[in-house]
Amino acid sequence: MKIFTTITQFLTCIACILAFCPANAQTGSSVKAKFEYHLWPDGAPSSNGITEPEEGNPMFVVKVTDPILTVYVPQNPNGLAVIACPGGSYCQVWQGTEGHNMADWYTAQGVTYAVLKYRLPNGGHYQIPMEDVHRAMAIMKEHKADYPFSKLGIQGCSAGGHLASTAATHYSTETRPDFQILFYPVISFNPEFTHMDTRNALIGNDPSEELVKLYSNELQVKDDAPPAIILSSSDDGLVPVRNSVEYYNALLAHGASVTMLLYPTGGHGWFGNPRFDYREAWLQCLATWLNQQAK
Repeated sequence: MKIFTTITQFLTCIACILAFCPANAQTGSSVKAKFEYHLWPDGAPSSNGITEPEEGNPMFVVKVTDPILTVYVPQNPNGLAVIACPGGSYCQVWQGTEGHNMADWYTAQGVTYAVLKYRLPNGGHYQIPMEDVHRAMAIMKEHKADYPFSKLGIQGCSAGGHLASTAATHYSTETRPDFQILFYPVISFNPEFTHMDTRNALIGNDPSEELVKLYSNELQVKDDAPPAIILSSSDDGLVPVRNSVEYYNALLAHGASVTMLLYPTGGHGWFGNPRFDYREAWLQCLATWLNQQAK
């Protein structure tokens, strides 16, 4: 996600940038209101050790120390809300191509859609991103009068998928998401099939075996795991599809309701790509799945 290793990845990013611009320009079509919240206006409870100013552009940001939750409220809410965690190997937050660009689509489905620009762990401050997810969930619940919903889910792409699946496995009664949506997620920190940049950024280059196991989320599924939908491509050369398969099997083993869609091609990072061959297919499947969650 953070390095273009092929021309295809570069062109995909360009396509996502083109997709982002009209999506932002059209937000009036299905968005009733937009709210923005600084998660820790009086200071975060812990530090990620980053002291340099935040840098970035509308597509992605780095060195995040001031996390922000942006909430898009639909004209006709269906009772669902979701917090989207963009990817970026826990080194960047691709909020443009894996976040804000889909606000119109989600609100058109009736979903209150929130994009989380979370703090980065900076090579070992592994509690930091989850602190921001839990704070974002609390903010959503505190402001339910502004955008009423009955179910609050978590979504993530790539490393954001690891963050979302962490939220869906490491939870208390108060912090359990009602559902989870994962796009080509990093799930495991097993060195056989993890994405090492993501692993190193979150838990460091020389983590203990206990820490590797703790954040290998296929090993952390609970019996009351939230319903899940997982979408990946079999030819993903960056995050092996085995991450999705192992998580799917673990959810099934614990009796969870889980849907998995595996496309034969597409590689990695296609969430915001309008030229992805299966775009209409996954949008329709996700819309149907969301309708089921709203019942």
